[in-house]
Amino acid sequence: SPRVGHDVVAMSKWIEEHIEPGLRVQYQLKKILHTGTSEFQTVDLVELEPFGRVLMIDGLIQSSQSDEFVYHECLVHPALLAHPNPKSVYIGGGGEGSTAREVLRHSTVERCVMVDIDKDVVHFCREHLPENTEAFNDPRLELIIDDAKAVLEKQAGFDVIIMDLDDPLEGGPCYQLYTTEFYKMIKSKLNPGGIFVTQSGAAGIKMHQTVWSPVHNTLRAVFPSVAAYSQAVYSFLDEWGWNMASSDESVMAQLTPQQVDERIAQRIKGELKFLDGQSYVGIFSLSKQHRQTLAKETRVLSLENKSFSFMHSQGLCVAENK
Repeated sequence: SPRVGHDVVAMSKWIEEHIEPGLRVQYQLKKILHTGTSEFQTVDLVELEPFGRVLMIDGLIQSSQSDEFVYHECLVHPALLAHPNPKSVYIGGGGEGSTAREVLRHSTVERCVMVDIDKDVVHFCREHLPENTEAFNDPRLELIIDDAKAVLEKQAGFDVIIMDLDDPLEGGPCYQLYTTEFYKMIKSKLNPGGIFVTQSGAAGIKMHQTVWSPVHNTLRAVFPSVAAYSQAVYSFLDEWGWNMASSDESVMAQLTPQQVDERIAQRIKGELKFLDGQSYVGIFSLSKQHRQTLAKETRVLSLENKSFSFMHSQGLCVAENK
């Protein structure tokens, strides 16, 4: 899950979220369904008036019943549909299980390795998110509680690698997982024709230059072919961004709406709620300003050069420094 650690105050059945300097939003709290604390963070399942049932970590909305499918379908399906026959998939993060749920809907997938560092959050979501029960029980899922980077360093041979990690935050370890060093390691773990996709933070007209754009340019320094895309996620109060990359330019050619619909019909179990051929075209149809930002972007995120791009907030990450 991507969002981390804004300031939150519970006030007489209202929750206040500090989005950015000068902007706070309040949500009406209807009911606290479950609550727990892990070694790394607090986790709550609540019912909010605007969004229905919501998973909150450290008091910040991670996913809501009303629209989590938008985020997770956008994260997973463009990459898996682009690949001609994805059999092995690696997920870094994704503790709530929704990313694995979408991956495992693909009939071609034989092995899905999901690595999240917080066993308590994984257990909590397994217990309390019934829509992900089937995914957690799927024999194709290999669930590992560990550091996403450390585990991937010891494995290889993936058709698709998905990073569903928190945003890079100053003072947190996650910024390392948005750098050329990390992306070069990922490149070496992909099979020929393999595809990498990462969530890339807020991508609205104001925030898209913070993480989404430099991540795109960083991937371009490592992979021959990179595609950025975005979509509004209502409960995140902004557009959200992703970046997809591959060493094989042929798999990165944008599919036609007809190709997308055909591949969904052939490969995916059940009906998607958000993504189809037409909406697929939409997420890759970037605004003029977004395209200009990507064209002008010069930042390359690197540990060696100590160049980073941080989102506004403080918090923890699902991957540790090793």
